[in-house]
Amino acid sequence: MSDPADTPAADTPAARIRAAARAGAVEEAARLATALLAEVLGRPVGDVAINRDIYSLNSVNGFAVADGGEPLFFKFHQEEGEEAGVGEYYNAQVLHDAGYQVDMPLAVSQAPGRQVLVYRRRQDRRLSDVCADLERQRDPVTGLRVTAAQSAFDDANIAVALATLHTATADDVAAEPIHQLFHHRLVDRAPGGGGPGALGGRAKAFYVDGRFDFDGWSGSWAEIAGLSWRINGLDYPMTLADAFARAFRLLNPANLGPGPALVAHGDAHNANVWFEADDRVGADDRLVFFDPAFAGRHVPALLAEVKATFHNVFAHPFWLYDPAEATRRYTATVCCTGEVLEVETDHRLSPLRHSFLASKAVRFWRPLLGRLAAGNQLAADWQDVVRAALFACPTLVMDLTAASASAHTPTSSAIGLAMAMQCACPPAAGTDDVSRFLTMADPAQIPP
Repeated sequence: MSDPADTPAADTPAARIRAAARAGAVEEAARLATALLAEVLGRPVGDVAINRDIYSLNSVNGFAVADGGEPLFFKFHQEEGEEAGVGEYYNAQVLHDAGYQVDMPLAVSQAPGRQVLVYRRRQDRRLSDVCADLERQRDPVTGLRVTAAQSAFDDANIAVALATLHTATADDVAAEPIHQLFHHRLVDRAPGGGGPGALGGRAKAFYVDGRFDFDGWSGSWAEIAGLSWRINGLDYPMTLADAFARAFRLLNPANLGPGPALVAHGDAHNANVWFEADDRVGADDRLVFFDPAFAGRHVPALLAEVKATFHNVFAHPFWLYDPAEATRRYTATVCCTGEVLEVETDHRLSPLRHSFLASKAVRFWRPLLGRLAAGNQLAADWQDVVRAALFACPTLVMDLTAASASAHTPTSSAIGLAMAMQCACPPAAGTDDVSRFLTMADPAQIPP
């Protein structure tokens, strides 16, 4: 199955670079990137190298050298239908002015289809790479440094979030680029498509038109869409079709504004965060945002930290970004009993991800939800909205089916879709990691 971003409708410089990189034509991607970087910088660029990066699911990054010998790091982002969906990308200045710790680029192109950030090349590692190493080989000292840095980062970010919290107009909310990560991926915006009122986009391309192959069961969308789920013995009373329908409804920008909003990065997964290690005695390591492709002034409050929460916690260890390694480490079997799809898997969150979950819940989400509740701005269905957005993170960032052109295997596909369904709704009885996270985050659960 082809990626909808690589269709002729997405024939832009950024789309061509991404398509070439995904096809393994890295020399062609580098040639195309050289031209766009020179255009953006206004000077010649050479030695362009495209990174083979498992975290860049909808983007391309790499290194280059500007005329004069200046080493550069660059990142492109490309979304299908973006020309109709967003008006402005890459608001690094907005984040900086609000008080966030953010790496400021040397040059920016915000034009849809030509959007790119160019930075001075750093020696720092991305937090995602540091954490992946910790998952593969336990290092208690580095683990403590990372969790301490994450806690401090969450404290700093919630302070800015609360300082910028305001009531945004419906038009301001609707204009935010963050919707490109959620509702715009649920809508068919192509000519002749279903239009903004019909479920389409990636949901249709990946799943409705796809096929599901697991260890023990295979079927089409028609066969899986109406089944409820039983995951490791817990019953989830929601179907995959219902989960997409609810996300389509609740994440519609028209249903999120006017309402509480704040200045936010919006896509702060750890591959968009630098780990600035400071080895001096008594010094603190620091985390710094980069690639604010979807940052904005009026990000709906309930969406602001969803991507960071899902991708830094529930997407790990490995199943989303490295399905082959997940398949070597874990098992997942599927069977269908009547109207129930049963998944058994030994995949679990690691201690590192549990520490991130606790920090996000207590240090960021609880203060935010508490402030919203105190101001009578916390919607009664806030958990449904957050769950719908968490569900959308894995299902819409890439095709989770093993029968597609993605790298997913029957094992990682079952783990991923099971995790998505745990995000979509709570179990009928018992609890799971997503439910525990929401309980920890809920200010109403704090004893008086």
